[in-house]
Amino acid sequence: MLWKENMALTEGERIAFAQGRIVVPERPIIPYIVGDGTGPDIWRAAVRVLDRAVELCWQGKRKIVWKEVLAGEKAFKQTGNWLPQETIAAFQEHRVGIKGPLTTPVGEGIRSLNVTLRMVLDLYACVRPIRHFPGVPSPVKEPHKVHMVVFRENTEDVYVGFELESERPETRDLLEHLFKKYGWRIRPDSGIGIKPISRSGSRRLIQAAIDYALGRKRRSVTLVHKGNIQKFTEGAFRKWGYELAKEAYRDQVVSWEECNGNPPQGKILIKDAIADIFFQQTLLRPEEFDVIATMNLNGDYLSDALAAQVGGIGMAPGGNINYESGYALFEATHGTAPKYANLDKVNPSSVILSGAMMLEYLGWPEAAARIEKGLEKTFASRKVTYDLARLMEGAEEVSCSRFADLVCVNMENVS
Repeated sequence: MLWKENMALTEGERIAFAQGRIVVPERPIIPYIVGDGTGPDIWRAAVRVLDRAVELCWQGKRKIVWKEVLAGEKAFKQTGNWLPQETIAAFQEHRVGIKGPLTTPVGEGIRSLNVTLRMVLDLYACVRPIRHFPGVPSPVKEPHKVHMVVFRENTEDVYVGFELESERPETRDLLEHLFKKYGWRIRPDSGIGIKPISRSGSRRLIQAAIDYALGRKRRSVTLVHKGNIQKFTEGAFRKWGYELAKEAYRDQVVSWEECNGNPPQGKILIKDAIADIFFQQTLLRPEEFDVIATMNLNGDYLSDALAAQVGGIGMAPGGNINYESGYALFEATHGTAPKYANLDKVNPSSVILSGAMMLEYLGWPEAAARIEKGLEKTFASRKVTYDLARLMEGAEEVSCSRFADLVCVNMENVS
C-alpha cells in the first residue's frame, strides 16, 4: 500500500499560492492524518466518498493524490513523537490537508495536537458551517431554521495555552507582581491563565467572516462577545469589528443602528450579540442569524451547541483556514471515541462534510455539492449509522462502511 501511495505521489502536484489565492492543479497532493480511535474507520469511509465525487464530476480529469502523514497515537507508536516535524512540513509544503480526530489527554500530558497544528500554521479562522439535513433527528422542533456559519478565532483567547499551575513558584511570583503593580487580589492557590485578544487578530477573523458573507450573498454577520463584562478583550473585539466594517466595507454593509435591523437591498447587516443571550436566541429564533464571528472559547461552545440542534457533532464539518497564506486544514469535529475503534460503527458524516468543505475551498464546488446531495438522499432513505438509527423511527442501522457505500451510490444520479 505504501509503495502504491509513493508511486501515486509522483503523479501529483503541489498546490501553489499566488496573488492572494491558492492555485490548484488537476491532481493536487493532499496530506491527510487518519486520526486516533475511530479515525481509521471514518477515514476509510470518507476517502471513498471524496474520491467517488471527484470521479463522477470529472471522469478522471481531476483526482486527489493522497499523502498520509502521521500524528497522534499512530505517530507516537511509530516515531516516539506525537507530532513529527515531517507532518508539519508536509502541510506547509502542500498547503491544504485534512485530518481525523486526535487524542488529547485532559488535565495533563501533551498539549492538544489540534491546537498545535492551528498555531504552527497560523490557521486563524475555524470555519464551521452548520445546517440541517432533512430526516436527521434533532432535539428541537424546527432544525431546518438553523443555517449558520461560525467563524471562530483560532490563535488567541485562552486557547493559546498561556497558563501557570496553582502554587508553583513562578505562579506565586506573578500573583505578587499583579498585586504590587495593579492591586489585584487573587487567591494564592489560584492557577493563572492569560486571555490575549488583539486588534490585528480580531480584524483578520472578522474580515474573513464579512468576505465569506459577501461572496456567498449571506444576509448578516453577527459579532458574538461578552463585552459587557470583559470590556478590554471581548468588548474590544466588538469595537474593532464595527470599525473594520465602516473602514473597509462602507458601501457593502450596514449596522443595526443605521437601519434598525432592516438593511437596504444589496447590503449585509452587521450586528452584535452578548454570548449568553446569543445562546438563548439561537434556540428561540435561529433564523435571525447567518454568519457568526466570535473568539475562540465562545466559538467552541457555540459551534458544538448549534451542531446539537441539527443532529449532533457527528454531523458538523470544520475547516481551519488562513485566508492570507492559503493554508487550510479540514477536520472531523468530534472526538476519537476509542470504545468504538475498529468496530466499523460510527457516523463518518463529519469528516465527509469536512472533505466537501475542502473540495469547495479547492475550487471544486461541483464535487462538494454532489456529496451533500448524496448525503441528503442517504438520510432520506433512513439507512444510517447507529447514532442516528436509535433516534430515527423506522430506520435501518448500517455500518460506517455501508453508509459510505450508500452515499457513493446516491451521488451517481444527482443533478
